[in-house]
Amino acid sequence: MTDQPTPSDRIIISVDAMGGDSGPAVVVAGIAKSADKNPKIGFILHGQESELRKLVAKRRVLEGRVVFRDCPDVVTMEDRPSQVVRNGKQTSMWSALESVRAGEAHGAVSCGNTGALMALSMIRLRKLPGVNRPAIAILWPSRNPQGFNVMLDVGADVRADAKDLLQYALMGASYARNGMALTRPRIGLLNVGTEEHKGRAELKEAHALIADFAEQANFDFVGFVEGSDIPGDTADVIVTDGFTGNVAIKTGEGTASLIGDLLRQAFKFSPLSRLASVLAITSLNRLKKRIDPRRVNGGVFLGLNGTVIKSHGGADATGVSAAVKLAFTLAESGFSEKLAARVASTAALAQDAAQAAPQQSQ
Repeated sequence: MTDQPTPSDRIIISVDAMGGDSGPAVVVAGIAKSADKNPKIGFILHGQESELRKLVAKRRVLEGRVVFRDCPDVVTMEDRPSQVVRNGKQTSMWSALESVRAGEAHGAVSCGNTGALMALSMIRLRKLPGVNRPAIAILWPSRNPQGFNVMLDVGADVRADAKDLLQYALMGASYARNGMALTRPRIGLLNVGTEEHKGRAELKEAHALIADFAEQANFDFVGFVEGSDIPGDTADVIVTDGFTGNVAIKTGEGTASLIGDLLRQAFKFSPLSRLASVLAITSLNRLKKRIDPRRVNGGVFLGLNGTVIKSHGGADATGVSAAVKLAFTLAESGFSEKLAARVASTAALAQDAAQAAPQQSQ
């Protein structure tokens, strides 16, 4: 299908409609929510066109706002990333990224297989010059005034040396500035304690590197932080390796689910507790909204030549809409270009420092 792009004054988001657990109906419902709230957004929708056209036709708000790209194949959650890289050219995920690569769209959103999406993103969009390992950044509910902290990496790569952690700090600071309007974000490096002598050798080295670059990169480095600081107000950006970050977010999700279950059980314990739940309904709804993971659904792939948002595979329409909103916010701010400039300038500074070091030792 070769539909013409939607009007040029709109920000266009490329959406993989087929990758989520709940199918394309939820994805279309999600983009309809976004379209209803934001007249400046348009979509390129990738998937089985005959099915998608029927779903879009039921949403009047999407009229004239969607371009279709017909794709016969789908990346499943069971597919290995290597298989998708070799054989995935006809999939909706590949096509969604291709629209960003071709300049048709300002960013891509997919609910599909995380490993496959990262692998394809690196192949089709390529890493920014100077970036060794891309990272996935997420928003975590916190005590800070902005309501959320940025944490990265949360699973793009389980390994990270000191230079990788420095790049994560730089990319996380740029994300906080452009995605959360924090002029001078505070960066914390996750460790087993806040004392400078604690932690692995690469963490101590990263601590020194990040501290050296803080002023040049326009952020404040608060040093080592602990797991309890992830939802706290000590830092705005928490930097860690992908293994630790992924364990942390899965632990957080499980704990939040447990607390929700325990609250429901507690309020059902007796007639008096059920009455109390009715009296507290407004406060409980406020709490539910405050920690609702759907409101911050979307991990950003940082370090690529383009904006890619990974939505949770089980996201509902509200979650999909949140991921689309994040893609729009970053595109509107020119985040991808600003991040590329930041990484390039820092790489040049690092190279200058490395060249100056031998001369100083002579």
